[in-house]
Amino acid sequence: MTDPDAIEGATPPERRQRAKGHDAARSAIRSQIASGRLPGAILLHGPQGIGKATFAFELAAAILTATGDEDGHRVEEQVGALSHPNLFLLRRRPKDGKGYYTVIRVEDVRDIRDSLHHTRGRAGHRVAIIDSIDDCNPSSANALLKTLEEPPADTTFLLVSHRPGQLLPTIKSRCHNLALRPIASDLVRAVLTEHDPSLGQAELDRAVALSGGRPRRAFETLALEPESALGALQAWLLNPSQHPASVALSLADALGANTQSPELSFAREMLDDWIADEARNAAMQKGNRMRLASANELWDKAHALLTEADEINLDMKQTLVAIFDAIRKHASLTAPVSAEPQ
Repeated sequence: MTDPDAIEGATPPERRQRAKGHDAARSAIRSQIASGRLPGAILLHGPQGIGKATFAFELAAAILTATGDEDGHRVEEQVGALSHPNLFLLRRRPKDGKGYYTVIRVEDVRDIRDSLHHTRGRAGHRVAIIDSIDDCNPSSANALLKTLEEPPADTTFLLVSHRPGQLLPTIKSRCHNLALRPIASDLVRAVLTEHDPSLGQAELDRAVALSGGRPRRAFETLALEPESALGALQAWLLNPSQHPASVALSLADALGANTQSPELSFAREMLDDWIADEARNAAMQKGNRMRLASANELWDKAHALLTEADEINLDMKQTLVAIFDAIRKHASLTAPVSAEPQ
């Protein structure tokens, strides 16, 4: 089954099977595998693009090897080809025509549920990867919940989520939760150089700098033009209150000119991350109630503005100007506390 979110030229997660970083989570799950105490469902959650799906396939291969009767190399080959009879994968499916469905449908969940109740194709556990559960609509999420409540024997579900706060509480309560975080810059660089050893130093430095600890974002950066406004946005976010208002206006003009551009989508993620880091770091420091309240207000305002712009097709340039202005006001009141992911 092809990946609807695949990046052209990048190795898909099922073929990579070696996630960089996430050592604490890896150690915890491998310990459970070794002791034969595997949970029925594991929720792998964290920001999009940090390697959660790759990590899920890595865990799947480890589980199938530990509980089956084939050596690890053979199992990894089958997992990479999505041909192992005890591996099941649920993603948004391709349409009969062009493109993919926008959600995982209830019939898709029922199909995998029925397959899991058939006689297994090989000795050992079965593993079902849901990539991602965020794509489920309410009907398919409820159908999946019923399966998690009465799971087939010797089956482990690996659920990938970029937005765990939006999941049904009853689904989260059925899972062993593993929070994964953005990885260190040197690991992002290693992912890129393994993908393409011929990448130049300038390309690598730019992609790593804009990645925010997310290999996926680094790959997206490689596909952008070198003169993209994203580098200017990154520099502006380092100290928003110290730049003249004209810089923010220029950024809004450049990024808001095409609402379908990958640069705008990328920029929105960067703004999300910056505001989230402000709130997270403020919450971790005592005596920063004003900073935290300001960051939370900024988050709500930015999301409300973008949602309104999307829903009624408002001028994206003006929307970005308003968001940049709110960020400047926040930064002028409170010194930035954002930090690079460790």
